[in-house]
Amino acid sequence: MLTFVRRALWDVVPRDHRESPAALRRRQLVTVGFVLLGGVVLGLSLRIEPGSGWFYAATLALAGVWTVGAFVSGPLHLGRITTSGGLRRPVVTPVLVGAVLVAIFGLGGLVVREIPFLDQQVRSVLDHAAAGSWPLLVLITAVNGVAEELFFRGAAYAATPHHPVPVTTVAYTLATLATGNVMLAFAAVLLGIVVGLQRRASGGILAPVLTHVTWSVSMLFLLPALFG
Repeated sequence: MLTFVRRALWDVVPRDHRESPAALRRRQLVTVGFVLLGGVVLGLSLRIEPGSGWFYAATLALAGVWTVGAFVSGPLHLGRITTSGGLRRPVVTPVLVGAVLVAIFGLGGLVVREIPFLDQQVRSVLDHAAAGSWPLLVLITAVNGVAEELFFRGAAYAATPHHPVPVTTVAYTLATLATGNVMLAFAAVLLGIVVGLQRRASGGILAPVLTHVTWSVSMLFLLPALFG
């Protein structure tokens, strides 16, 4: 288990992703602009009345903002992790990390639902799921998970020369705070730390993407069961 955790979150694999000062500065400017734009779109999307078709349009627009920002900022890398067979693209390991996060959040949900204020914060997000089309919600959740990682652990991470894990976690949390939902911001902190460590260890976005999608899609089904 210790070896699994170390390889997934801590051991940094060798890579050369250096950029010129001009390229780094350009990436930083693009990243800041799209963080601000994404925060606005995110805040608007969760303020739309549950069941409205505009919710789907707004969340897909948000995914578009993160994705465009990521690719406009500069090159992105998939990354590798150390395995018993050498360096490999991370596939199974990040899915397992996502499953562990789901279990942790599930246990936390049992506590949260006993606290009225926090319980209401979670239910306000679930209103959109209850009023929407489940296949479409799953698709949107997965697409947004990919887009967020492309941007925050791709573009924003590469734009941060010092302490990128805490910096990108804070940026992701601040963007999430645009929703006005405390529980979403708290989830962003925990998730951001884990996927940030994965980005640091692997040197790429594949592990964070797979962990984020595993976690977010699973929570889409788990939370209604806990708070229904």
